Parts: sequence; C-alpha cells; structure tokens
Amino acid sequence: MSKQAKARRLTGAEAMAKVRTLRTSARKLNLVAQSIRGLKVQRALNELEFSHRRIAKDVRKALYSAISNAENNHNLDIDSLFVAEAFVGKNLIMKRFHARARGRASRVEKPFSEITIVVREVGEAA
Repeated sequence: MSKQAKARRLTGAEAMAKVRTLRTSARKLNLVAQSIRGLKVQRALNELEFSHRRIAKDVRKALYSAISNAENNHNLDIDSLFVAEAFVGKNLIMKRFHARARGRASRVEKPFSEITIVVREVGEAA
C-alpha cells in the first residue's frame, strides 16, 4: 500500500539541480539566470565566474551540481551539455522592522528565492 512512483519530469538526456533558499530577490536572481540560459555549460560557468553580481557564485554552485547529476546519475557526457532551462521562483520572505522617528516602525522585507537549472545533451532533439 505504498504511493505510486511519480513519473520522471525530465527526459533521459536531462539532469536537474534546484537550490531552494537563496538570499536575494527573484528579480535580481532572474538577471543572472537569463545570462546563462541556452549556453553550453563551460561558457555558462565562465559567464558566472566573471559576473559582478554577488548571487552568481551560488548560481555557479547550482550549475556544478546539475553537471554532476548529469554525469553521475544519468551517465551523460559533460562536454556536450548545455543549459536548457534556468528558471527562478519566489520563496519565503523574512519580515523585520526598522525603528523610525516618534516611536513608529517600518517593515523591512528580506526575500528568498529558488533557482532550478536543467542541463541537456546537445545531441538530443530539443
């Protein structure tokens, strides 16, 4: 009486990595995700290495994770991989307050985001 196994969301020539709690807004993270979408993985890693954005370092780790998943879990050739998808979603928001004049307070929202990176072999039909 166990649950039915879910069908795999990806095809056989794809691998995925997901990071759930990145301490930045989704809007800022999406700028970094746009810069690697559709690139070969080596070019995407170089793009992230020399990016001036702080969050690019964490996105680079996620991309390395997706490449490792492709190599170790799905036996894909890492030289023929490209970033098929890189999409961003919102996550929790920490609510803090900032003391203001005359005993008042203002709300400070500190957003978290998540990124999902899917890599695919070039030889496969897109």
